[in-house]
Amino acid sequence: MDTTTALLIFHRLVAIYPHTETHFLGFTNPFECLILTILSAQTTDATVNRIAPALFERYPTAEDLAAADPAELEEIIRPTGFYHAKGKNIIGAAAALIARYNGGVPDRMDDLITLPGVGRKTANIVLHHAFGINAGVAVDTHVRRLSQRIGLSETADPEKIERDLMALYPQELWGEITYVLIRHGREVCSARKPACPSCLISNICRYPGKTCEATAKKT
Repeated sequence: MDTTTALLIFHRLVAIYPHTETHFLGFTNPFECLILTILSAQTTDATVNRIAPALFERYPTAEDLAAADPAELEEIIRPTGFYHAKGKNIIGAAAALIARYNGGVPDRMDDLITLPGVGRKTANIVLHHAFGINAGVAVDTHVRRLSQRIGLSETADPEKIERDLMALYPQELWGEITYVLIRHGREVCSARKPACPSCLISNICRYPGKTCEATAKKT
């Protein structure tokens, strides 16, 4: 796909998903952003937000979380699923923050991806939402699905999709493209039954399973 078409897709989507909210997780500082983003893997943001108050009331700082009793922590985060692995990761991440960064969260990709439970997707989310830094594009399940369906990328590999999106969009939009694709994936272009008749980019999208003719006028 060419950059002009990719930008047209973005502008149509951002018009219907304006930034009335800047993120999906209810954090108040970079530490909370990091921990909640790790916990959000393979679960819903709503589930993570429900357990967040109890989690941070009990463990408000990296020092508190690093010293957590694993069994007690797991009871709090159990609803997010995979709680054994996630508990180990967030305790390990908190301990690494203390050992390497004086308890703070680093604002560099190379540093973040060394933390337990943190890959490029998580690091990109933390950098964008906690620090306002666009170091890359966070490719979650929605971004991956829509990038392939729409034609923004020819691959299923998240790292290659990220590179394709970074090539198509200017850096100042990298955080926003993640936001609008997630919103569109949740509200219109679902995995099992995309609502093609109500999609404003249906005349651009190349998805072979489209259930309608193009509904949006070309501009």
